[in-house]
Amino acid sequence: MTLPHALSGLSDIAADYDLLLCDVWGVIHNGRESWPEACAALARFGRDQGRVVLISNSPRPAPGMILQMDELGVPRDAWGAVVTSGDATRVELARRTPGPAWIIGPDRDAPLYEGLGLRIADGAADAAFISVTGMIDDETETPDDYRDRLAAGAARDLEMICANPDRVVQRGDRLIYCGGALADLYESLGGRVVMAGKPWDPIYGLAIHQGERLLGRPVDRSRVLCIGDGVVTDVLGADKQALDCLFIAQGIHGDAARGPDGRLDPARAADLLKAETTYARYAALDLTW
Repeated sequence: MTLPHALSGLSDIAADYDLLLCDVWGVIHNGRESWPEACAALARFGRDQGRVVLISNSPRPAPGMILQMDELGVPRDAWGAVVTSGDATRVELARRTPGPAWIIGPDRDAPLYEGLGLRIADGAADAAFISVTGMIDDETETPDDYRDRLAAGAARDLEMICANPDRVVQRGDRLIYCGGALADLYESLGGRVVMAGKPWDPIYGLAIHQGERLLGRPVDRSRVLCIGDGVVTDVLGADKQALDCLFIAQGIHGDAARGPDGRLDPARAADLLKAETTYARYAALDLTW
């Protein structure tokens, strides 16, 4: 088993990279507050070394996520561009216009559908496909609350477009179910699922394009570093793209990679990655400089 290299901070390797593709939730904020050290590390890289593109599985297009980061105190000098799963998913939704689409998710995700000309279905019976951003009430609901409704969609062989591949996300000190958990359930019921966010190709194409715009030249992929806390999204996605990755082990995985001395245990981090048959070149508990 190959162990990731434990870093004391991003400064250990910053000179080796021109572009960071950095996850957001679980790396620079937890949905309730931003983390100053992580934001400062990105800002310093952007000032002294290269460029930063935030790459998120948020189902909302980039403008909505930028507003959320502003509210959480993420400084704008910590990033140069933002790409979301919502941005990539809008391309998939546009291909299926006018639907009708059976939409599952909270009202706050409505910007995903603006301007696409989609008709809205009441449920599986009158839908051409399903579009999922997450639970309608993610504070109280679980995927099993949707089992019967999704079974009706699978029985009609409706394709599901999942705008947020994350299964869970950290909100404060809690883990909240996301759209990916509903997609997993739908597949277990025999349904078909399409995703454009991490770890799938479309979102990386958008992110690399933004990186090239910021750098003003083509990207050397050997000098691109992905940063994230999600093994099946951030790490697996980087692995599939043949890009180096810094695994932030204390995100959604809590203390699972921490050793008895309180520090990162590379072997425990490797076990988390091995469980999903993936690998990260580097690991750290948190993102710092």
